Amino acid sequence: MENAAAALDLAAVKDHVDRIWNQEIVPQLVEYIAIPNKSPLFDKQWQEHGYMDQAVELIAAWCRDRKIAGLSLEVVRLPNRTPLIFMEIPAFGTAQDGDTVLLYGHLDKQPEMTGWREDLGPWKPVLEGDKLYGRGGADDGYAAFASLTALEAVQKFGGSHKRCVVIIEACEESGSVDLPFYIDHLADRIGEVSLVVCLDSGAGDYERLWSTTSLRGMIAGDLRVDILREGVHSGDASGVVPSSFRIMRALLERIESVASGEMLVDALHVEIPQQRREQAGVVAKVLGDTVYSAYPFVEGSEPMASDLAELVLNRTWRPTLSVTGAGGFPALEDSGNVLRPFSALKLSFRLPPTADCKVCEDAIRRVIETDVPYGAKVTFVAEKGANGWNAPPLAPWLEQATDAASKAFFGQAPAYMGEGGSIPFMGMLGEKFPQAQFMITGVLGPASNAHGPNEFLHIPMGKGLTACVAKVIDDHANR
Repeated sequence: MENAAAALDLAAVKDHVDRIWNQEIVPQLVEYIAIPNKSPLFDKQWQEHGYMDQAVELIAAWCRDRKIAGLSLEVVRLPNRTPLIFMEIPAFGTAQDGDTVLLYGHLDKQPEMTGWREDLGPWKPVLEGDKLYGRGGADDGYAAFASLTALEAVQKFGGSHKRCVVIIEACEESGSVDLPFYIDHLADRIGEVSLVVCLDSGAGDYERLWSTTSLRGMIAGDLRVDILREGVHSGDASGVVPSSFRIMRALLERIESVASGEMLVDALHVEIPQQRREQAGVVAKVLGDTVYSAYPFVEGSEPMASDLAELVLNRTWRPTLSVTGAGGFPALEDSGNVLRPFSALKLSFRLPPTADCKVCEDAIRRVIETDVPYGAKVTFVAEKGANGWNAPPLAPWLEQATDAASKAFFGQAPAYMGEGGSIPFMGMLGEKFPQAQFMITGVLGPASNAHGPNEFLHIPMGKGLTACVAKVIDDHANR
């Protein structure tokens, strides 16, 4: 092992990271993608199926074999909770002073979805050039492998790091509902965290290190409108019995402007900080038209606005509503002349980073359950919800480390951008460790399509990101 007091050899780090990704991480991810370990929200029988345990063991076995001084690993299992991989690595080349780096990722996956390319599939890993297709490789199966590879490189090539804790949960795609119980259970072993490294976020392109400045919160739930006890002949009843779907439309129009997509519930909005507006302007200049062209629009369609900075703010700081599922509707080939008794929709709200999800949920429920047309029975059941997160001011050492890492391993200065998705753990950590700094980043760049069909991991991005983590962790130890 190299002298830990020496400066980190960046060229050696890059070579090591490239080799481990090519020879070990990619083959491991191929096996991981093939496991249909859907998050509990999407697989109620996840324990009986055993896929989550398979994924945990695959990742844990690889991690246990790493040549990292002092590494310990435990698969923690609380009753009736998804398992969690917990790793501890003592300080290396510097004082063991209670200062802790927490590295985070998750291993549960979103469901299959439709629309995959004919030769691809969610549980069918396909390596095509620099891309590894399949569900969960980029979101977020690579995180454990990348975290330990970065620490291994620091120890092997002249670097140092503070005490590190690695947490890999198995419930993130279900809103991290099990994680607070583990955080409480492991509080003494986690320690005082001064730096959080999260590899579950996105990237505006694959040309530089992207640092996430904020994450939106979310609410997902089922809105159901009942008007009849059973279906009736539409020719006989229409004009007398109101359509449950028309009532549903009327309720949704209380929430969202049909013309603009703007949310009409005041409680869902917040004041956007000036710094975040300025950063959105910079991102718009860096990315140009790829702010919207990265998405698979059908020919002739267009985005919701022409101002690129406003589009960035739309997906990072403004509330939105997406309808992601439906119930009470027969398949097209099975639909007859029947006035259906009920309509149900799965609603996915994205909330501004600083909005309170409980306040927003209550406001939504009041709007849609008050003064319902025709006295229909209306229910809104929120399945999951989470607050967003807004990064604290960036410490000078982390800004310098991020800049140096991006230039060293990508040849470009880093960029800073909010993300439209949610990582519930970040909000929890922000409250628990208000003095901590955050390196929130990821490989989910243009067209990587997390949660959708044809999801892929961009392998060169994964390599560069892993090397950047090594550099930042070393700089954290020497700040």
